[in-house]
Amino acid sequence: MAGRERQPSRGGNRRPRPRDRREPTPRSREQAAYDGPPLDDAITGSELDRPVAQHLRTLPERLATRVARHLVAAGQLLDTDPATAYQHTLAARARASRIPVVREACGEAAYAAGEYADALSELRAAKRMNGSADYLPVMADCERALGRPDKALALARNPVVAQLGPELRAEMTIVEAGARRDLGELDAAVRTLESAPLRSRAREEWVVRLRYAYADALLAAGRTEDAVAWFHRTAAIDFEPSTDAVDRVAELEDR
Repeated sequence: MAGRERQPSRGGNRRPRPRDRREPTPRSREQAAYDGPPLDDAITGSELDRPVAQHLRTLPERLATRVARHLVAAGQLLDTDPATAYQHTLAARARASRIPVVREACGEAAYAAGEYADALSELRAAKRMNGSADYLPVMADCERALGRPDKALALARNPVVAQLGPELRAEMTIVEAGARRDLGELDAAVRTLESAPLRSRAREEWVVRLRYAYADALLAAGRTEDAVAWFHRTAAIDFEPSTDAVDRVAELEDR
């Protein structure tokens, strides 16, 4: 109304309240596991092997990309930093736990990181999902690492082991012999390895590993001369080298 003083608006002279400056709440362990380690921007997920990527096609595109990126990062770190590789696979599992290849990757990374109970659990889950027997040698080795050689031997006796490829059969034989040694059955360990193709003409890594395991078992059984001969046979095809067979020979021959 004219001639009347305008009243100040309610609160017009008040200063604005300061913004809330509290520190952000720390992430929980579950959230940290879900987020996973930082991802290199250079990793796009397209580096993932096509057969593995095919399994992720059931996921929404953005989710599939995130899972793929964690799996690629895990693969790149598996040999040099298995603990971080495992964390990447846990982040992938948190997003895609129903996909067998994700559980498989998680199991393999856990095994590389020395988390044997977790590895066994993940590989069992993958096996339930896809029925693959390829995990059995690693599962048996996890049982050994957990101090359960009898359970390792039970897995080695599974009839489907005979249907595995030569590399996986060799790995299971090595694990079986190791379980025998864990039980103090040294001669049985030697016999187990003698049933394997030790004299194969193949120059594959699995032949190297078989021969080395046999030489080591012979040495443990007190058959030093035979052990030296088989360390020599191991070194003869170990071109990388992936074993210390040459050093073992030198050490034994210097005694």
